[in-house]
Amino acid sequence: MPKQFSDLGINEQLQQSLADLQISVPSDIQEKTIPVVLDQSNDVVVLAKTGTGKTAAFGLPLLQMINTDNSNVQALILAPTRELGQQIYSNLVSFASHSPKISIASVCGGIPIKPQIERLKAATHIVVATPGRLVDLIKRGSINVKNLKYFVLDEADEMVGALKEEVDTIIKEIPKARRTLLFTATMPGTIKQLVQNYMSKNVVHIEADMETIGHQGIDHQYVVVEPIEKLEVLLHFLSSKEGERGIIFCKTKAAVNKLAKNLAINKFSSGAIHGSLTQGIRDRIMGQFREGHIDILVATDLAARGIDVKEISYVVNYHLPDTYDTYVHRSGRTARAGAKGLSLTVLQQEEVHEIAEFERELGITFNRFEKANAQSIDENNALIWAKKIFKTKPNKELSEDFKAKIKTIFHHLTKEELVDKILADYIAHSNISTVKTETPKKKKKK
Repeated sequence: MPKQFSDLGINEQLQQSLADLQISVPSDIQEKTIPVVLDQSNDVVVLAKTGTGKTAAFGLPLLQMINTDNSNVQALILAPTRELGQQIYSNLVSFASHSPKISIASVCGGIPIKPQIERLKAATHIVVATPGRLVDLIKRGSINVKNLKYFVLDEADEMVGALKEEVDTIIKEIPKARRTLLFTATMPGTIKQLVQNYMSKNVVHIEADMETIGHQGIDHQYVVVEPIEKLEVLLHFLSSKEGERGIIFCKTKAAVNKLAKNLAINKFSSGAIHGSLTQGIRDRIMGQFREGHIDILVATDLAARGIDVKEISYVVNYHLPDTYDTYVHRSGRTARAGAKGLSLTVLQQEEVHEIAEFERELGITFNRFEKANAQSIDENNALIWAKKIFKTKPNKELSEDFKAKIKTIFHHLTKEELVDKILADYIAHSNISTVKTETPKKKKKK
């Protein structure tokens, strides 16, 4: 019989909140982590990929350990991006729905700081923050972290690069006697160094099942393309996934913008996020993606942090990631909560040899995805062209007299004849020779 949250030591109020959320059975990482956080006093390092229930693994015991008679900030949770921070905050608020005395605040960048300063004037037990915004608040004297008891670094491997300076500044400001809980999907040397420098010697290490950490449920594939055909091969793949949600990763903001523009031109249901967009635009696009109003998200690696959408059926690496860790984070966006998913990497011939290195380092197997042939590509392009026409809004500025003249030209054609003529014109002007119509075979005379 699977364990229940009560078996892990979670109190009745939190159990009631979990029941409201229809969460009844703890995940592997929750089962391993919660009792250690509740019953021991050691620092903890947890290695688990995204989508394994990490927020509840640290959030539930933290909520239970808060002393509501103490109005100081007792727990600080750092996240690399505002999207992830907001997700953690929302989850904690849901978990604490039957614990009204616990006060939780979110202080993340990208939005005005003054309301956050005002919020922190009230009693606050738990703060969820992004590093840059928290450093700003500390420098302004708007937050007191000197009485902190618990310090959580979530997705720590995303904060030891560009955000390392801010993280170091924060660690110097908080008490040395605090307890640190570090969660990471990968264990690069920079994380090991952080553990050595800032955590106790008796740190407890916890890992998800190797099946889980090893991308259970993800089908890893790669496709080899010539540079000139890269976009068309992608469009063919996306057409085959119509109605499913996916994320396309690009290395740079410029590449994200270029690809997003091409998808928009070809009328794919898509949006783009990267660090140079305003927070308002990023929030709007993310909201549309979460709610299913758009199917495809084009993103840079950091901007995609915090995407907790269970129904992402595929991930496309439009550019090969620079590091193995980045691949883990990208592919981990799909196959969440026990679902199946596809991670497709688009390669040029000179990059193919790197696949073996990714397989060896990550302990996974890639299968070759056969790209569509020329005829299939041409047919897909024609279908995309037809959908563009279908989705084009009529030009209301055209005069009725002019439209009447055009209609007169086509007046005697049936719908089938008009479609045939438009398609023939498209094929003639697109220099396509591979889109062929099947000629019905004549019956043999007896």
